[in-house]
Amino acid sequence: MAVLKAFRAYRPAQGYADKVAALPYDVMNSDEARKAAFGNPYSFLHVDKAEIDLPKTVDIYDEKVYLKAKENLGKLISAEVLRQDETPCLYIYMQTWQGRTQTGLVGCTAVDDYQNAVIKKHEFTRADKEADRIRHVDTLDANTGPIFLTYRGETAVSAVLDAWKAAHTPIYDFTANEVRQTVWVVDDTAVVDKLIALFGAIPSLYIADGHHRAASAVRVAEKRRAEHPDYTGTEEFNFFLSVLFPAEELRILDYNRLLFDLNGLTEEALLAQLREADFAVEKAAHSPFAPTEKHMFGLYLDGEWYTLKANPESVEESDPVRRLDVSILQERVIAPIFGISDPRTDKRIDFVGGIRGLSELERRVDSGEAKAAFAMYPTSPEELMAIADAGLVMPPKSTWFEPKLLSGLFIHFLSK
Repeated sequence: MAVLKAFRAYRPAQGYADKVAALPYDVMNSDEARKAAFGNPYSFLHVDKAEIDLPKTVDIYDEKVYLKAKENLGKLISAEVLRQDETPCLYIYMQTWQGRTQTGLVGCTAVDDYQNAVIKKHEFTRADKEADRIRHVDTLDANTGPIFLTYRGETAVSAVLDAWKAAHTPIYDFTANEVRQTVWVVDDTAVVDKLIALFGAIPSLYIADGHHRAASAVRVAEKRRAEHPDYTGTEEFNFFLSVLFPAEELRILDYNRLLFDLNGLTEEALLAQLREADFAVEKAAHSPFAPTEKHMFGLYLDGEWYTLKANPESVEESDPVRRLDVSILQERVIAPIFGISDPRTDKRIDFVGGIRGLSELERRVDSGEAKAAFAMYPTSPEELMAIADAGLVMPPKSTWFEPKLLSGLFIHFLSK
């Protein structure tokens, strides 16, 4: 059963939340981060992407970057831009975007739960990305970016959160990146204990986003345990910063594909091969075309949109991975027709998150940069959880979650 722990967060003082909060470190490059943080000394990008405060000649994995991040975090605390709560609390983090609301509970989850698969994964991690965050967490002695977890919704949890929101004034309420960000502090011991008990009855948590951050937090905990063989399990380094959302409230956007060549095929030959691969192919009735159901795809080719629909009899619905639309497209189109067997490393394919819209696909094909684009129907949270429950791994670039969780609103230190 899931372990949830209250903690004494370092968080922005009143009047600073909208200045501190920043998008996660891994959704922008260094130049984009420099631009986003320009003129704002409080932006958490100075901590999460500290290379922006060093010469561009410094490698982003240089030791100087991690030391600069530690220095910048210390400055925010010394200036009391970030302050620590006096008692352990939980926090409600609500995001409202495009008429939808998702309400998460911020606390710490257990390293042991990750190791014992109470916290379930659906993605492989890359060693180089893990190494970066390990050094960041270890150097700063803190989790600075929350792990985005989900769970099958519990009405009892939602009732407690709704009652708290109704009875208390939020500590933060601002809009960033077109998303309304609202936060409440849950500082009543009885309510905190009730929430912890409710999560103690939830059998599984699922990583929605943040696999590298989670794996890195666990590796740092293992390092600290080795350094402190007399550890009791209650030390802060045995837990990592998380936000837990009910799956029913989450929104996963399409994660679309761009192909930079047709593998020697003409447009007519490509369409013929798609039909041979057991897809019904028709010109779309409108432009651009967004798939409206599972196993349906949009294809943008030579200024035209087409609809592709997989023959239902050809879909292995009993297999939680192979029935995914991203698997169907990869196994029946991208690999055999375009000759791209490893989409993680092949430079002839690119992935475009649905937040950019189908117009981005059209723009890049019309410009001649790409030759074709596939619009996807979004993966569902239930599909994600089914794969994690089976101990399997999703294909790369299967999910794009929006809105993104902001960093800097909650910091969890590992030794204080």
